[in-house]
Amino acid sequence: MNRKVENVKIAYIGGGSQGWAKRLMNDLALEPRISGTVSLYDIYPEAAEQNAAIGNRVSAREEAAGKWAYEATGDIKEALTDADFVIISILPGSFDEMASDVHTPEKYGIYQSVGDTIGPGGMIRSLRTIPIYEEIAENIKAYAPDAWVINYTNPMTLCTRTLYEVFPEIKAFGCCHEVFEVQHLLADMIEEMTGIKVEKRQDVHVNVIGINHFTWIDQASYQNMDLLPMYKEFAEKYAQSGYEKNPGDWEKSVFSSANRVKFDLFHRYGLIAAAGDRHLAEFMPPLYLESPETVAKWKFHLTPVDFRKKDQSSKIEWNKKVAAGEEDFELAPSGEEGVAIIAALLGLEELVTNVNIPNRGQIANLPHGAVVETNAVLRCNSVQPIFAGSLPVDLVGLIGRHTANQETILQAALTENRELALNAFVNDPLVSPIGFEKAEALFDEMIENTKSHVGGGFIRDRNAYASS
Repeated sequence: MNRKVENVKIAYIGGGSQGWAKRLMNDLALEPRISGTVSLYDIYPEAAEQNAAIGNRVSAREEAAGKWAYEATGDIKEALTDADFVIISILPGSFDEMASDVHTPEKYGIYQSVGDTIGPGGMIRSLRTIPIYEEIAENIKAYAPDAWVINYTNPMTLCTRTLYEVFPEIKAFGCCHEVFEVQHLLADMIEEMTGIKVEKRQDVHVNVIGINHFTWIDQASYQNMDLLPMYKEFAEKYAQSGYEKNPGDWEKSVFSSANRVKFDLFHRYGLIAAAGDRHLAEFMPPLYLESPETVAKWKFHLTPVDFRKKDQSSKIEWNKKVAAGEEDFELAPSGEEGVAIIAALLGLEELVTNVNIPNRGQIANLPHGAVVETNAVLRCNSVQPIFAGSLPVDLVGLIGRHTANQETILQAALTENRELALNAFVNDPLVSPIGFEKAEALFDEMIENTKSHVGGGFIRDRNAYASS
């Protein structure tokens, strides 16, 4: 008989979420072994209250095996007190600030496909996110020091890194589903190349090594098959056309691609790039992002923030109807692993999955303490990163540059040091080609557009270098 765990408390920071919260509600309702309370905290209490109404409606449904009480609160202390788990999924600032992150650099010839991790957009987003996470970490330290903390917010690396910088004893890690999509791609490859259908993407075993959104796979297997030689053939076959399970799908969604960037990176480095093309392209010099025409040639998209705004508006309207009982949705697995992770940490199962957590040697040739992404074993009250080995020397050069920039941005944000932030900004592979003078002008313009969310130390003192 399966053991059950009752009276679990989950504190959800960003509990007014228009997307992630629904996935959590869905998966909690489908998990019969766990029940308890979800405390939804948000700086917009009305959004949290609406999600509480939706969550309670979901839990009351006959087919909901997991029973949860959803409560909204505008008091983070109330949300965190007695929490067993803390989930963080927030939007740092608003889509107006994100529009500046993504589109202001276009005036300088810099194009970004996402703009939330690295590149000029990711760095400015980091400067306004880190102070928020500094405060979150202090609150967790005060009110839920023993809770497991699961982060979903981007920039994933720096959000997780900030939590540990402020509260070194925290039990936190970041979760990202990009590796899952590559496992699905490998499953499709196996079926095409061998005729064998893979039932679950988890059956494709991969060694994950890198940093979030620039993660790599240097070992992959299914049953007794080594998948690297097969992937070499697959990547060569689809290098020019790209691969899609349903041809033409990449053109229908701004979040989709035909995997051409992945295949080209395999040709260059000999490892499988384990993230979506939109993310991967931003870590490189502007090879794939030179212009909108270049992006189209590589069969992925620049995701405009106007699309995100419209998508958010439609979600808000739909959520209102669901909360009022005017709409409903099918309970089906979301594909995320958050609830499986909670079950593993409660001792109900053992799980191996990719996590973002400080480097304690799991990647031998990246800096100690930097947040890296590898597999880990999750079991009762334990997350143990798996030794992933060393990155090839050419990838260490690429990834090390980003790791150094992220560490610099962290210290810049914590100390409001404009010079540190600017030096990291200029060192980014997408920014450096425009030269220091233009990069500084871009930095100042982007800081001005987000100045209500960053410290005053980042605002340039126009007289700082004037002669006396």
